Amino acid sequence: MAGKVVQDEKRALWYLKKIPLLADLGHETLQRLVEKVQLTEVRRRRVVYLPGDPGNSIYFVNGGRVKISKVTRDGKELTLAYRGPGDIFGELVIIDGGPREEMAEAMENALITEFDRVEFEKLVQREGMIGYRLTKIVAERRREVENKIETLVFKDVNAKLAELLLRLAVEYGVEDERGTLLALKITHQEMANLIGSTRETVSLTLSQFKRKGLIQTEGRKVILADRDGLKALA
Repeated sequence: MAGKVVQDEKRALWYLKKIPLLADLGHETLQRLVEKVQLTEVRRRRVVYLPGDPGNSIYFVNGGRVKISKVTRDGKELTLAYRGPGDIFGELVIIDGGPREEMAEAMENALITEFDRVEFEKLVQREGMIGYRLTKIVAERRREVENKIETLVFKDVNAKLAELLLRLAVEYGVEDERGTLLALKITHQEMANLIGSTRETVSLTLSQFKRKGLIQTEGRKVILADRDGLKALA
């Protein structure tokens, strides 16, 4: 992983306490974990890992946003998910221990805690609640992937893009006098990667949504002016 390692145990401990998966761990346990983790600052657009890389670590996002995606041999990309503060990623190596099958990339300057996989497995074995919560996270993410596949296969671009905008509104929406403002700078290419389309098609569809009064735009920001209209499409 290309990034700047932060050697600050107090800071690392503070961020460990903010991770929901580790919420039940006592101070002494967290203090011991600090010695086994690495806090790293990753610049925007830097890759955390690539497909084929060894699965030696588990990661948590402490700040910023990390994109998880699949990349084909010919360079096409499908975004699977974004991970934000408190989220775990790279967790599937706990199950199979194999090399990475996806890419993780910082979409904005990010702060990441890296756990050695073996040490994290020991923690899960000792702390039953962490194992339970991790199982729920993995199951929920599997459902998300299954729903994404269903959307990609059975829905047209209008429906996929409307559904994406509504989902982003739940995660990043801020109420505005014009509607719901997506407090997230996201490019047309990123939207295309999320719904398995092309940038050109997304740009055209957004223009159609704008003409119909479903959305407004402000630079790279999007305002959902008619959420009910978007729900009808989705």
